[in-house]
Order: sequence, then structure tokens, then C-alpha cells
Amino acid sequence: MKIVGFDIGGANTDMALIEFGADGEMKKVRVDFRYLPMWLKHDELSETLIELTGDDLDDLDGVGVCMTAELVDAYPSKAEGVIDIVESVQSAFDVPVAYVSLSGMVDASEAVRDPMDVAAANWVATSQIASAMSSDCIMVDVGSTTTDIIPVKDGFEAARGRNDLERLSTGELVYTGTLRTNVATIVDRVPLHDKWFRVSSELFAITADVHRVLGNIRESDYTCSTPDGSGRSIEDCMLRIARVLCADLELLEPEDILEVSEYIYHQQILKIAEGIAEVSERENLDEVIATGLGMNVLAKRAAEILDLKCRTMDEFLTEEECVVAPAVGTALLMEDYLQNR
Repeated sequence: MKIVGFDIGGANTDMALIEFGADGEMKKVRVDFRYLPMWLKHDELSETLIELTGDDLDDLDGVGVCMTAELVDAYPSKAEGVIDIVESVQSAFDVPVAYVSLSGMVDASEAVRDPMDVAAANWVATSQIASAMSSDCIMVDVGSTTTDIIPVKDGFEAARGRNDLERLSTGELVYTGTLRTNVATIVDRVPLHDKWFRVSSELFAITADVHRVLGNIRESDYTCSTPDGSGRSIEDCMLRIARVLCADLELLEPEDILEVSEYIYHQQILKIAEGIAEVSERENLDEVIATGLGMNVLAKRAAEILDLKCRTMDEFLTEEECVVAPAVGTALLMEDYLQNR
């Protein structure tokens, strides 16, 4: 059986195409993604899904979908976003399609009937992978834009918040990520030359610039657009960070940029640690299962600050698969859905 799972985000659409054996074991996995800014190009979603599927299109047995793109400001409401995404997916495939929801996998008619049950439910797919690694843990998925912090108890996700709004109040969603976060949302001042400097709140630099300068990500990992439309070299990233201090590379030296970047990085770790601590204390859980693009550089570091046990999902998946873990989890849920229909 060949199943494709998609995680349709606001900026990236991730894919995991899995070939399952007769016993339900994963025999072969192919992962890929496309940068698709849904606030600009949501009408290109269908062709993007077909392009990602590639030569496997005619061999598919089913398609599973999770999403967060319904929040983009191209849509007047989240419900309208879900409905538009469902319509795009349905037009792309003629095999069974189901959507990850808070109540399990649902077909298109159910997704359209209760769109808020499907909206931003990608963490449901990822947490079921974490539950296979530990029946009692905190799944921390640091993606390009956000961080999901989901308690797993007795082998099942146990999130208090059932949508993004609620999860922002429970520590289960921290809106910071490895690539797309404006650094001015992390700090309002930075230390340099034994002084404190307030920062500009313009969109001059993002976390991808910070992590690129520090060597936390490769240039190939910097998959989103840059704030100024220029390149992704170390020098390009340093210039963007300098602008956050209303400066440039004539006013600031490379070592100055590194000092500022280290501080921003540490503050981002603390923001994630704060959410983990809230969930850990409330749920009495002391083990973290980390995944996502920021698995090692953010999630693991945050767990270490809190002295929590931490395992990374690359014990179960490859590192490449961890970056698209919600898509992998969605494919697994879809296979189970088809087997039990």
C-alpha cells in the first residue's frame, strides 16, 4: 500500500510518501517539501501537491492531509481557509482522501461540515509518533514558524488546548520557529560592548539569519524568503541582523553580530523552555521527545535547561523525516484509517 501524507502549512507544504508492507510496516519513505506562501499562492496548492507526488501519483492508494494554512490572511476566517484547502486537495486526487482532525481521520464532507475540528490539527499526527517512543512524554516539535508542546499520557495526546487560541494559553503552542520568526518578537534589547541596545521592530531579520550565522542551520535549510529579498550567505544574514540595531557591516564587526546572535538564540531557547516547563509541571511529565527542524538546536537545548530527559525523534525516523514529522504521522494515520474502514 502506498500512502502520501501532506502537512499544508502557511509557508511550506511538506510531503511524506510511504510504501507499507502487508504487516503495516514502513518499507520505503520519500520526503519532500515546497515553499508555498499560501497568503499569496493558495490557488497553486493543487498543482503543488501533484508536483510533490510526482511519478507516484498513479500508484497511490490514499492521501492523508493535515493543515495549518487556514490561518493565512488570504482567508477571511479559518473555516473558509479549511474549506478552500479541502477543495484544492480533492481536485488533485481521485483516490481516498482523509484529513487529520481532533476526533481522528475524517473525509472531505466531514471536514467541510466541521472545519474547526480540522484546523491546525497537525500536532495530532506528530504526537502519535512520539507516543510510539514513550507512552508518557512531552512532544516538542520546533518547525520553521512555531513550536508545538504536546503532552502524551498513557500513549495518547493529552493537550489541554483544542485549538491554537487555547494552546497559546496552555503552554502548548509557542509562536517561535527555526526560520521565519521576526527577531524583534524575541528580544526588545540586546547586549553589546557592555551596553544594552534597544532594537528596531522592523522586519529586518528573522531567526533563519541568526541560526545561519551561528552555524545551527545550513544555507540549504534556509528555505523561506529573506526579509530583504537578497541572499542567504553568512554576510547577507549578518547585514540583516545589523539592521535590527539600525546599523550595517561598517558600523558593526562580525564578532559583534555573533555576540548579538548568541543572545537572541539563548532568548529563543528560553521562550520554548517556558512553554515546556508549564506543560511539564502541570502534567507531571519529565521526558521530552524532540522533533522538527529545530529538534537539536532548540527543542533539545530547552529540555536541557530544564534538566528534563530528552530523546530525539531521529531514533525512530531519519533526520530528514523528522523535519516533516507531521506529514509522516499523517501518512501513518491514513494507512490505519484505510485498514479499518
